[in-house]
Amino acid sequence: MTAAVLAAAFVAQTAGALLPHVPLLLAATAVSLAAEGVLARWQPGVLAMLAKSHADLTVRHVLRDLLLVVGLLRLGEHDREPQFAWPVAGLLVFYALHCAVQAVSVLVRRTRTLPVLTRNIDASALRLSPAPAALLRRPGRRLLLLGLPTTAGLAAAAATREALPAAAGTAVSVVLAAAGLGVLLVRLLPSRRPAGEQEVLDWFDRWLADYRPTVGLYFSGGASSAYQANMWLETMSRLDGRPVVILRERFMVARIAATDLPVVCLPKVSTLMRLEHSTLRVLIHPSNSGKTSQVLRIPTIKHAFVNHGESDKLSSCNPYAKAYDEVWVAGPEARERYARAGVGVEDKDVVEIGRPQLDAVRPRSGPPAPGARTTVLYAPTWEGWDGNPGNTSVVAAGENLVRALLADPGVRLLYKPHPLTGSVEPAAGAADRRIRELIRAANRERPAAPPESAAERDRLAAELDRLTTELDRLTAAGVREGADQAERMLVQSAPPPGRAEAVARATAAWEEAYWACLPQDEHRVVTGVRPALYSCFNAADLLISDVSSVISDFLAGGKPYAVVNTGGTAEDAFRAAFPTVAAATVLTPDASGVPALLEAVRHPEKDGLADARAELRLRLLGPDEPTSLERCNAALRALSAAAPDHGERGDRAGARHPRSRRLAEDLLPPPRRASGTGAGAEAGAADSVTPPSRPGPPV
Repeated sequence: MTAAVLAAAFVAQTAGALLPHVPLLLAATAVSLAAEGVLARWQPGVLAMLAKSHADLTVRHVLRDLLLVVGLLRLGEHDREPQFAWPVAGLLVFYALHCAVQAVSVLVRRTRTLPVLTRNIDASALRLSPAPAALLRRPGRRLLLLGLPTTAGLAAAAATREALPAAAGTAVSVVLAAAGLGVLLVRLLPSRRPAGEQEVLDWFDRWLADYRPTVGLYFSGGASSAYQANMWLETMSRLDGRPVVILRERFMVARIAATDLPVVCLPKVSTLMRLEHSTLRVLIHPSNSGKTSQVLRIPTIKHAFVNHGESDKLSSCNPYAKAYDEVWVAGPEARERYARAGVGVEDKDVVEIGRPQLDAVRPRSGPPAPGARTTVLYAPTWEGWDGNPGNTSVVAAGENLVRALLADPGVRLLYKPHPLTGSVEPAAGAADRRIRELIRAANRERPAAPPESAAERDRLAAELDRLTTELDRLTAAGVREGADQAERMLVQSAPPPGRAEAVARATAAWEEAYWACLPQDEHRVVTGVRPALYSCFNAADLLISDVSSVISDFLAGGKPYAVVNTGGTAEDAFRAAFPTVAAATVLTPDASGVPALLEAVRHPEKDGLADARAELRLRLLGPDEPTSLERCNAALRALSAAAPDHGERGDRAGARHPRSRRLAEDLLPPPRRASGTGAGAEAGAADSVTPPSRPGPPV
């Protein structure tokens, strides 16, 4: 609609300029500018479409001013046309300055595009500075705002038939554009530029030598996949050694959750290869990506695939896993899954470590208290890249399940859809929206709370708001709107001492207040970062889900769960195909089994699957002792010991290139030792590097 209004305004402006008709010309110009503002503020997608049609803002702005000039020339007498020569000349100068500003802006951006991006690392040595104003970096918005005096002056000249307003307007625009150009040119002075590429790389090499990382979390993926790395941050902070997070995409630096771990982004392969000469011994991979093959080339680092979750899906036994040195899985079932799949992963390379993240999941304390609501967590998975209708229950069964749960007055429903729901199949997104509306409608029909209850609820809500503000303050990125990546790198330097512990305490307090604030009779759609999935596990009495890693993780609490069979297969075949369903209640798309399921949850004597859940939990997650974190650290130590140390790396390089080694021995002088020092002193100095403080759980 706005684009149509904009097109109509240009047609009307053309008619007003050619007739000429001043009121029509001025009204069409005003409508055109208003439509531009609406598009810039609320409809960026339409702007992108216009740009692809070669009708971007620059073209539209030039056309708008050109039509005003045509109108002026049509309105004036022939002997007065020379009066408008100066405004037209000023207009041309303004557009020339606009092009110059854009060219210099590109040069400034290139000087601020560093080969390495970091978080939680002191980068003050790189001479970083705040980014130029966003107005100077965005050509469309810059032209619209800086050119506004010119457009207004031309419109006023058309109304008064005098050249002075046009000359004044163009002069203001020229001065503003020249000032912007000057500000950007100063940024190109050698003293104002950030460190150059080689200087940054040398700084990064020094940081690697000083920090001496031993284990890294390697991640590459799309914008919506950051959760796969975030779920491993807290575990990484508790591992033995010096951890680091290694990313490949620049945008991912801002999407990694709050953590005190050093975060390094290495976009180029050539920069990534510098890790070969570091102390890094093991990289942990929570996902597969095309860029994973690049880091696997480094022979001095061992690689372990941990996945971001385990389920009976084919993605949990991907053939790509055989590219890693080891595959770390939760329990015996995952080991057998790889053996059954026959994808080339040898059993000797599979290591059972449990799921360290599940320390946050509390065990079941018993059935719901008499008179209390039964909290049901419906957490379906998404449709998957293949769009198989059996992947998610949202389309075929979601609405039926939600209606059946809402029909029970003793149920409080928590609906937590997968973040990628609807990203492949529009039908899944539409079903998700209908489910949300069902929940909103059920909440609207709730009876009003008594005054004393409402007062207590207001008090709890105020406390939750206070804790939210505190947690947001602790986890805020701390960067202004419009900051570029170099400015973020400057602001997000080494975190203050104790921040991680403060975040952990604030997160625990927030979650406690959140659930206390949620009325027992209110249903909730849970999205976003908070509350986390495991916090929902602790609040729920029952899980309803699909075949996904959510099932395995939920079993850590020993609570009942149900899996929806939307594939149309018989229940026996369904259980045989998916071992994680062995201890579940299987629901059909019509949700007819929901009442009996709720009855079994409320009355444990009717729950015939408790023993099966305990047995399945052991198969999926492994034993409780030693703890999962202890097993993970043991696996890390063993794999790290298998990585070649610096001496072995040199020996292997020499073995590959014996002539080069002989030349080095002949040409290089023997190492010099300072008086009173020796190998032991050197080793002691190297070991004196202080490891980072252990961060708390990310949010």
